[in-house]
Amino acid sequence: MPLPARSSRVVAGLMSGTSLDGVDAVVTHLVGSGRSLSVDALSFVHRPYPNALRELILMASDVERSSVRDIARLNARLPIESARAVRMAVDAAGLEMEDLDLVGSHGQTIQHLPDAAPVAGEAVRATYQADDPSALAQRLGVPVVGDFRRADMALGGQGAPLAPYLDDVLFASEEETRVLLNLGGISNLTLLPAAGRTEDLQAFDTGPANMVIDALADRLFDEPYDADGIYAADGSPDADLLADLLMGDYFHRPPPKSTGREMFGPGYCDTFLKKGRSRSLSDTDLIATATMLTAASVYQGYARYVRPKHTADVVYASGGGVHNQTLMSMLRAAFAPIPVRRTSDLDGGVDPDAKEAVLFAVLAHETANGVPTGLPHVTGARLAAVQGGLYMPAPSTTVRHDEAV
Repeated sequence: MPLPARSSRVVAGLMSGTSLDGVDAVVTHLVGSGRSLSVDALSFVHRPYPNALRELILMASDVERSSVRDIARLNARLPIESARAVRMAVDAAGLEMEDLDLVGSHGQTIQHLPDAAPVAGEAVRATYQADDPSALAQRLGVPVVGDFRRADMALGGQGAPLAPYLDDVLFASEEETRVLLNLGGISNLTLLPAAGRTEDLQAFDTGPANMVIDALADRLFDEPYDADGIYAADGSPDADLLADLLMGDYFHRPPPKSTGREMFGPGYCDTFLKKGRSRSLSDTDLIATATMLTAASVYQGYARYVRPKHTADVVYASGGGVHNQTLMSMLRAAFAPIPVRRTSDLDGGVDPDAKEAVLFAVLAHETANGVPTGLPHVTGARLAAVQGGLYMPAPSTTVRHDEAV
């Protein structure tokens, strides 16, 4: 049963990224559509994954260790965490669950395979985000929009990146050519030309942001991430190793393109460490090189695929990487004299940590109104898709207190 079209809604957005650190949840008040949309973020919370759950996600994402049974059960387990995150955000906003009109949930990516590959004689593209949106709708008693990537991929697209729709809606400027840079597990950028149309923007995944850095922090320092970039700050990037890494196929592939843990996950980290150890690099030099890899691949993507047409006036960054001061310093050095700032520095800007959760609130709102949010010139799809499927709760949904919180 479709929802009635509405210009105004209170919508929760959920994001579980490739860093696998937990669930981000926002509650927003949305009015309008497209570039006329106004977004008021009422609350933002982050709910870390329990260690056992994070390990299960890592195992499910590893083709050498995953099992169908574990993935199926993980898909049913994650809505418990998502429901708790939504309720935390609703409480933080000073609202009741009855005030919530809709939830947009990205889910937790287990596999993202955007390049066509033969399966039983037919070439297909595939993606899988665990966190059953139907189970989440039943737990919350609120309609949920999920599965945002699949419609674009069914139309021949990459299914990613999804952020450019929000970037265009919130940050397009008449006077300033902007790069919106998201530094999650993977890095993606959006170029918004001054006074440009939606059709003029460019966007793609540039490569790893925090994914390789976090993996090295875990392996070398027994830390989940390099807080503030302190370990990288104590090391020196190795120029020869960096040059070797930047010769990788993904960095030289023209857009449309997207990537994830399949390319820059544990196997990539193994190769990185093997090459670094052969050069007798210290632990701090290794993580400094990985940090520089992120900054250099972001700038290389900009210089190779964006700058020939448009020169940015400002770069606005979001995502967990903005807290890594060493990474931000490297990005500022790479882009100089173009300033690198945070999305919160913009008038009406968005908390860098909350931006992707806001994205899925906005996409859910537009999907419920039947508005296409796919950008074929970004993803390579044949048509602009209405992204996401709507999952309705049973009319008399009631959830036991111990299940819901």
